[in-house]
Amino acid sequence: MTDCGCDKAKAELEEYIHNELTVGEAADIAEHMATCEDCSGEHLVGLTLTLKVKQACNEKAPEDLRSAILSKLSEVSA
Repeated sequence: MTDCGCDKAKAELEEYIHNELTVGEAADIAEHMATCEDCSGEHLVGLTLTLKVKQACNEKAPEDLRSAILSKLSEVSA
């Protein structure tokens, strides 16, 4: 394989993180990141953001906040 370069690696980083590339495309990007500190750093940032968003989507609001919001929504809808 040949080094795909920073432009391609950065352009396809989101798809790489979400396993949306072909095996060959993913291998090219992985090979590039193995030798490119800048792209591997961006990959780490992308992984961290993805993890934090997933965690945030699983969190629930405290019951008192939830009740207050639902109450206001009922008032506005009425």
